[in-house]
Amino acid sequence: MISYDLIVIGSGTAAQVAVAKVRAAGWSVAVIDHRPFGGTCALRGCDPKKMLVSGEEAIDAARRMAGHGVEGALAIDWPALMAFKRTFTDPIPAKQEHRYAELGVDAFQGLAHFVGPDTIEVDGRTLQARHVLIATGARPVPLGIPGEEQVSTSDDFLELDSLPRRIVLIGGGYVAAEFSHLAARAGAEVTILQRAPRLLPQFDPDLVGWLMPRFYELGIAVETGATVTRVERGQGGLLVHASRPGAPDLSVAADLVVHAAGRGPDLETLDLAAGEVAVQDGRLQLDDHLRSLSNPRVFAAGDAAGGGPPLTPVSSHDAKVVAANLLDGASHRPDYRGVPSVVFTVPPITAVGLSEAEARRRGLVFRINAASTPDWFTARRLAERVYGHKVLIEEHSDLVLGAHLVGPGADEVINLFGLAIRHGLTAADLRSTMFAYPTGASDVGYML
Repeated sequence: MISYDLIVIGSGTAAQVAVAKVRAAGWSVAVIDHRPFGGTCALRGCDPKKMLVSGEEAIDAARRMAGHGVEGALAIDWPALMAFKRTFTDPIPAKQEHRYAELGVDAFQGLAHFVGPDTIEVDGRTLQARHVLIATGARPVPLGIPGEEQVSTSDDFLELDSLPRRIVLIGGGYVAAEFSHLAARAGAEVTILQRAPRLLPQFDPDLVGWLMPRFYELGIAVETGATVTRVERGQGGLLVHASRPGAPDLSVAADLVVHAAGRGPDLETLDLAAGEVAVQDGRLQLDDHLRSLSNPRVFAAGDAAGGGPPLTPVSSHDAKVVAANLLDGASHRPDYRGVPSVVFTVPPITAVGLSEAEARRRGLVFRINAASTPDWFTARRLAERVYGHKVLIEEHSDLVLGAHLVGPGADEVINLFGLAIRHGLTAADLRSTMFAYPTGASDVGYML
């Protein structure tokens, strides 16, 4: 049996940050992953997705500027775009493994599971740990429908060598919105089947409403209030059936059906009971320091912890908190104030801080500055018809409570509002800041 100060299960962002910090302090460390080293964000999530989005951004820019000095038809070459993505993703596992070797970290490939409160088994080897960090990320939640085995995952979509002609996306959140825009611009016929009354329920309804025309312009069929009941395979491909209260049932033909109906912590194979790690409703039971309530040797970070928004910066932040607690005692808590969220549609939609509904539930006294502003220079120079904002400002303190943006550059400008919320900058502070002009950031003062 080999003993370590820390065993990390997973090799994504949270794992990498924690490993580097505790190894720098001289701890012995092992990392285990049953998939290629690198984690979801780098290999199967944010980064490869954004590389594919680069292709649709170019296409969309050319189409918007047609007749405004730009001529000529462009199209997405899907295999070539996928090859471009792989120039980033393919080298990562080997680079990560080399990095572990440089740090003196033992890297194990295989499925890890607990065989005791401080003992992990992987590929027939037994490892003992003074501490364990669960950083396994998330996986698609089971749909629980007949034919679920016919449904592909977002991982599968990001590895498609060719783009199917007809695509159905089950769900209406980040993944469905982003993949539908990408696939439609690449020439696919896309249908979204969303159980909720609208797309992107995590985002401000007014801004989602301003964005929806782009879905329709792209020819994306959006069916809300549609609960998928089964998926069948026939001679012509797949058939997706959905029920709609008060309306006829739907049947949509597809060559590819993608699960975009949410993800949950990936804990199923860990045998947490053997590790005396408490779980309730599929989630780890953790204290305010990201430590297991039932086994103080065990910590969690990122999507596996499920404490903050399921975003890469949160994984990194959690890992820093866990590392600090491991190195100097459990006194550090995560702080999720001012974490921006972005849906990388074209154009993007973003949010940070409180929604209008949440601010009202809390009984806060605030003013709202909101408008659809496609006539502002930032949008007009790009021939973009979708641009708008909603900013919530507390009356007595002048603090920014929340910001919601849609349109070109929103994915960058939202960070300024995140900075304000996290560090207590007031609306007056932002208004008095001189931003480079003309940039998207120079619009901030008018949004307040």
